[in-house]
Amino acid sequence: MKKRALISVSDKNGIEAFAKGLIAQGYEIISTGGTYELLKPHGAIQISEITGFPEALDGRVKTLHPAIHGGILAVRDNPSHMATLESLDINTIDIVAVNLYPFKTTIQKSDVTYAEAVENIDIGGPAMIRSAAKNHAHVAVVVDPADYDGLLNELSIGEVSLDTKKSLMAKAFRHTAAYDALIASYFTKELHPENLTLTYEKKQTLRYGENPHQQAALYSDFIPTSSILTAKQLHGKELSYINIGDADAALSLVREFDTPAVVAIKHYCPCGVGIGENIAQAYDRAYEADPLSIFGGVVAFNREVDEYCARKMNEIFLEIIIAPSFSDDALKILMKKKNLRLLQVAPSSTVTGQQVVSIAGGLLVQEKDHYTFENANLTFPTIKKPTEAELKTARFAWTVVKYIKSNGILIAKENMTLGIGPGQTNRVGAAKIALAGAGERAKGAVLASDAMFPMPDTVEEAAKAGISTIIQTGGSLRDQDSIDACDRHGIAMIFTGVRHFKH
Repeated sequence: MKKRALISVSDKNGIEAFAKGLIAQGYEIISTGGTYELLKPHGAIQISEITGFPEALDGRVKTLHPAIHGGILAVRDNPSHMATLESLDINTIDIVAVNLYPFKTTIQKSDVTYAEAVENIDIGGPAMIRSAAKNHAHVAVVVDPADYDGLLNELSIGEVSLDTKKSLMAKAFRHTAAYDALIASYFTKELHPENLTLTYEKKQTLRYGENPHQQAALYSDFIPTSSILTAKQLHGKELSYINIGDADAALSLVREFDTPAVVAIKHYCPCGVGIGENIAQAYDRAYEADPLSIFGGVVAFNREVDEYCARKMNEIFLEIIIAPSFSDDALKILMKKKNLRLLQVAPSSTVTGQQVVSIAGGLLVQEKDHYTFENANLTFPTIKKPTEAELKTARFAWTVVKYIKSNGILIAKENMTLGIGPGQTNRVGAAKIALAGAGERAKGAVLASDAMFPMPDTVEEAAKAGISTIIQTGGSLRDQDSIDACDRHGIAMIFTGVRHFKH
C-alpha cells in the first residue's frame, strides 16, 4: 500500500515545509478545505477523491467516511483488518496531522455570536485525531506544529519509534480533551455542574515552586482577563512561583479601590495599604504602614507610577512593582535595578469567577469573595455611633481585611493600615499582633475583623489600645457581651452581617 499522510489543520504554521518533507520521503498527501488549497501546488490530493463524495453541508461533512477512518484505524498486523481494506479498496493512512477549528480564538472575540461559536465546534477533526491516537502503534498523530521537525527527522532515518508515537498519542488526547473542556465550559451556565471540566494552557515552566525541591509550572485560562498572566513585563528577571502568587494578591486588592491606592504584599498577605488624593500620598501611607515588612515585597498601584514614587521605591529592596503604567522618568529610575520586576497591567475592575483549591483526591470550588462594603447591611448596635470619618475608615478597613488570612484583624486610621494580624488560631491573638504593629497609632483608630467575636476579649484588647470603632460580622450567640464591652469603653461597633473567611 502507498504511504499516506492526512493533513487538515487550522493552524497552518510550518505545514507547507512539513508536507514537502513528507513528500520527499515518498508520502502521498491527502487534505481538505483551506489546507488542500495551500498544499495543492505541492501535489496534495483532495479528500473527496479518496472518499468518492464531495464535501457536504458547507464543509460540515467531509472526513467522516470509512475510506478515511478505515485507513486510520486498521491494525496492520491483523490479517482480517487488512483483508477488509483490500476488499473495499481502502489505503492505509500512516500519519495524521490535524488541529482543530479555532474555537478558542472565536470565543475570545468581544462580538462573537452564539451561532458563530457553535459553528466553530469541530467534529471531523477530533474524530480523526482520536482514531489515529487509538491506533498509535501503527499511525503517528501530530497536533502540534512544534512536533513536525522531530517527526521528519525520525522518518529520515527509518520509522517513527513507538515511544514517539506514544508521546504524540498522549499529546493528541490532551489536545482533544482541552478542546472539548473549553467548549463545555463556554456553554455551561450552571455554577456547579455534575462534571467540572477545567482546561488551562501551559504558559511557562517555573524555576521551582515554593521551595527549590518542588517542580512548578504556570498555566493560563483560555479566555484571557486583565491579570498577572496578561501583564507586560517591562524589566527584571523571570517571575518565580511565589512572585506570581504575591503579585496576584496585590493586584486583586489594589483593584478594590476607585481612589488612588497602593498595596504592599508579603507572602500573599497585605503588609501595608494606603489610599490618598494622589498616588504619591497613597504610596507614602502604604510605606509608613509597615516600613519593615515592605522590604522584599510586592507593591501594586492603581494609577501610573510617577517619578516621586519611583525615587522612594528605589531606596528600598522590592521584588515586583505592578501598575497600569509607568512614567518615562519613573522607568529610568527603576530600571537601574536589574533584577526588579516591573509589570504593566491594564486597569480593570476586580475579577470575579470561581476559586479552585486542590485537596487530596479532588477539588474544592467556590465563588470568589466579591462581596463589598456597599453590599453589606450595616447595623450599629452600640450606644456610641461611628462618626462620618470613622465610617469612612471602617469602609477602608473592611475592604482590606477581606484579603487577610483568617483569623484576621486589621487596624486602620487616616486612609492607611497601621497593624495587621493574619492567620492566627484565635481572634484575640490576631488582635494582639495587629495592635502591637500599630502601637501608639492605634489610639482613635478602627479595628476590623474578618468574622464575628465569639466573646468580648477582642473588645477588651481594643479598648486597652484606644480603638474608637470596631467593624465586624456580628451574628454570634454572645454578640451582646461584645456590645456591652464596647458600651463600657465608649467604642462604636458596626455589624456588617458578612463574613470574610480566607484560608
